[in-house]
Amino acid sequence: MNQNLILIADDDSDVRDLLSVTLESAGYRTLGAKDGNTAARILTVAKPVGMITDVRMPSMNGMELCRLARNTPAIRDIAILMVSGNSHTYDVDAGLGAGADGYLPKPLTPRELVTQMQSLISKRHLAMTPDGPS
Repeated sequence: MNQNLILIADDDSDVRDLLSVTLESAGYRTLGAKDGNTAARILTVAKPVGMITDVRMPSMNGMELCRLARNTPAIRDIAILMVSGNSHTYDVDAGLGAGADGYLPKPLTPRELVTQMQSLISKRHLAMTPDGPS
């Protein structure tokens, strides 16, 4: 895993840029993808430590992307944060059921984004260490 790299998958370039600037100011490196298929290709090559994905994207939506990541051995342990304008209980449950570790409704604050991502990465890292929880 690329320990400081986060993939941002969102079809809105302004959102990708905002998330990227926010995460880079917290010390992360970022890569962006404008759709799910592009994100899937980047995931398998770059092997980031985490991914932020929108729910609705062209070619492959965020739910499908989460399922793909969780079913691909080389990347199944990345931290996945789903962000969406949909915050109904059904949407949150569907995102978590697809394999996301967390779900934040848009709009979100920079602090909320960084705190959530750091927490999810930390939990995933702890679960993967030999002395961590199984």
